[in-house]
Amino acid sequence: MLELAPLARTDIDALAFAASDPAIWAGHPARNRHQRDVFDGYFTALLDVGGTLLVRDRATDAVIGCSAYYTDPSAPSRLSIGYTFLTCAYWGGATNYALKSLMLGHLYQHHSEAWFHIAPQNIRSQTATMKLGAVLAHDADLDLGGGHQLWRCYCLSRESWTHKVSSRGTKT
Repeated sequence: MLELAPLARTDIDALAFAASDPAIWAGHPARNRHQRDVFDGYFTALLDVGGTLLVRDRATDAVIGCSAYYTDPSAPSRLSIGYTFLTCAYWGGATNYALKSLMLGHLYQHHSEAWFHIAPQNIRSQTATMKLGAVLAHDADLDLGGGHQLWRCYCLSRESWTHKVSSRGTKT
């Protein structure tokens, strides 16, 4: 279903095209990220994170978004997943779950917890993260690359994820 690959500088046009729908950013603090000049700065930040993955739909070979591994600036031993966006055609289905399943499977080989930082007004991402089994741990004022702002900090333990996956597998 999905193919993940490290983000490369040559991916800028394909990822900018995927990000060009204003609806993607409507619930996000950077509502104008669909504009190419704004997106270009974001793309540079994604490269600087160092753990950003380009997401492709294997069936169509289309770039449909990205996601990244990064460390929490307030707790550098914590590995986080974020900077995620998917094109609107992939919302509300199994794509986010499939993407996070791949990323969490890798993360849990080395860490017992995954962290997610979500803007308080981004209800769609908070809901999607809670569907994975993550719980709100606290709110924090963090600089995740765009200056200090308030983030809702969700934690998903390996045990909770394992339980979620096993219970999902038993449903028909």
